[in-house]
Amino acid sequence: MNGKFLAVVNPAAGGGRCGRMVGEALERLRTAGIAIDVAETSAEGHAVKITREAFGRGYRKFISVGGDGTACEIVNGLFPESEGGDPPLLAFLPLGTGNSFLRDFTANGSVHAAEALVAGRSRPCDVFRLRHKDGVYYFLNLLSVGFAADVAMMRHRRFRRYGELGYLFALFVTLARLDRRAFPVSLDGADVDRRGSLFLTFNNSKFTGGKMMIAPKAETDDGLIEYVRWGPIGRMGLIWNLPRLYNGTHIHHPLAERAAVRRVEFSLDAPVDVMIDGEVATLHCESLDVLSHAIRVVI
Repeated sequence: MNGKFLAVVNPAAGGGRCGRMVGEALERLRTAGIAIDVAETSAEGHAVKITREAFGRGYRKFISVGGDGTACEIVNGLFPESEGGDPPLLAFLPLGTGNSFLRDFTANGSVHAAEALVAGRSRPCDVFRLRHKDGVYYFLNLLSVGFAADVAMMRHRRFRRYGELGYLFALFVTLARLDRRAFPVSLDGADVDRRGSLFLTFNNSKFTGGKMMIAPKAETDDGLIEYVRWGPIGRMGLIWNLPRLYNGTHIHHPLAERAAVRRVEFSLDAPVDVMIDGEVATLHCESLDVLSHAIRVVI
């Protein structure tokens, strides 16, 4: 087994800022005594391939150098191969971009992450497993359908070239088209819920989008899916209550609800747009469950 960390670097993260900063950041870690090999990604999905091949060669310790999307690709490279064995170790260096997962533990992401690496701090973490008609997807943070996923997909399809500003453009367009619809799901074997909703989220950690506390009661190591639903709120109600999404008090709104569950079954008639750890896809979701303590994260 290779005792070194493999740093999987997305040099394009943060508009290229990650690529400019990574050399100095990794050199500081090496100076502190951490043995690191490096592999750079060159396209979307490349980190999955890099990680899977490295795991096959004996690497068990990885550093995600990028954002939530890079970490998510690494996780999908580790599973299902690592199931049943000793949990692999995942550290983070969010250079030039945000990492919503780290926000559960610190507001000072990159500095805290580097300090945790040097100190050797780690803790167990659950991994979520989404089965869909075309395969399986693994993630650490959250799955969202409805409004948040619609905004993310709108930005991806039409406003990606505008960077962060593209999210504002996508938000305004999605708000104008506000689509409150049903996403039929069953929680822990209960009857299928077919009520119309603004969004549903299935969370392992509290934050998304950097500072939005979508699931204030989520814990990353409790073996549970934190389910948050917001019903068919109108445009003005959403605008008025938007700040509550950042401090977590939206779950007390009369149209909102939450539950901690072990399994979700989807009863969708067709594929839907989803957001998974900041990335977007169109999937025909079938079920969601938890691999308890399947990975260790350096925090």
